[in-house]
Amino acid sequence: MRIPLGAFLACAVFASAIGCVVAQHQSRKLFVEIQDLEMMRDDLNEEWGRLQLEQSTWGTNDRIEALARTRIGMREPAPESLILLEQ
Repeated sequence: MRIPLGAFLACAVFASAIGCVVAQHQSRKLFVEIQDLEMMRDDLNEEWGRLQLEQSTWGTNDRIEALARTRIGMREPAPESLILLEQ
């Protein structure tokens, strides 16, 4: 049994059209996913900048010295208790 050439070409065109629709749908889904990931990246970069600023604030020498004096009770040694070593 032979399939007429017209019917074969119609099926081929139909299959090709379905393939194009599926490919376009997949492309749009991936584009939306890329946009979501880029927004997430931007949010994470912003948070990273805030965390770096916070870390630099918490780690300043003045703050550490103030905490050492108030919480631990540290103080500078008296000048007479210092011993200088020569190299």
